[in-house]
Amino acid sequence: MNNTVNRKASRQVVVSSGRRVSPGRRLLPGLLMAVALLAISLVAVTPADAVARTDINRAGIEQLIEFRRKREKLVACEEIVHMPTDFGEFDLHLYRSTIDGQHHLALVKGSMSARRRTLVRVHSECLTGDVFGSRRCDCGPQLQQAMKQVSAAGHGVILYMRQEGRGIGLHNKFKAYSLQDQGLDTVDANETLGFEPDLRHYGVGVQILRDLGVRKLDLLTNNPKKVAGLSGFDLEIVNRIPVEVEVTDENRTYMKIKKSRMGHILGNC
Repeated sequence: MNNTVNRKASRQVVVSSGRRVSPGRRLLPGLLMAVALLAISLVAVTPADAVARTDINRAGIEQLIEFRRKREKLVACEEIVHMPTDFGEFDLHLYRSTIDGQHHLALVKGSMSARRRTLVRVHSECLTGDVFGSRRCDCGPQLQQAMKQVSAAGHGVILYMRQEGRGIGLHNKFKAYSLQDQGLDTVDANETLGFEPDLRHYGVGVQILRDLGVRKLDLLTNNPKKVAGLSGFDLEIVNRIPVEVEVTDENRTYMKIKKSRMGHILGNC
């Protein structure tokens, strides 16, 4: 009998209120916190393809990532160099995301101020358009037009985000191009490959802008979803400024799909 009482007593502790609780109950909040912190730390180092092969709820992981993007500084500026271009002189900032180690660029003109509106273009990488001048899309001309506008303004930022193919990567972009050559449009091609039409995110870009000192901006874009994506991270978008470029015979269908199926505001097609 006494041994039973002693065993029960050993499983209890006295808290400051005088109430007796079991050690398990006392440790549960701390255990839950440790598990949560472990999950968050794993998000920072787990490659996307590895996460996809686990039983972890992807929606929950994405929420953790977005939480970290809003609450923590997850970018680091590693180098700044002077960059003369055909469109004027800029300072080129090399940033690294601590979430996935990916590098992004910020082409900066002039000095930034939180009180001053800054002309900003958030441009996603398009190797074929930006480097090789592909006429399948309008990416290259848009980048050049934005550089001209920022240079003329004398003050602004062009973010160059490594989100090739609207987030699906270069290899899958080529697969999508192959499907487009067979008659699918850009949206259907992505969906046939198992992707959403647009997988880009803007949290890292916002962190770069904030690190540069930008708080208010005039955004160079034809995409209302980009306005919404950037507005959710404590940045004030004062104006949306169109970046319309020439429509060619090669990209006319692509441009029409951007307007009709992806909601881009285009008056030239």
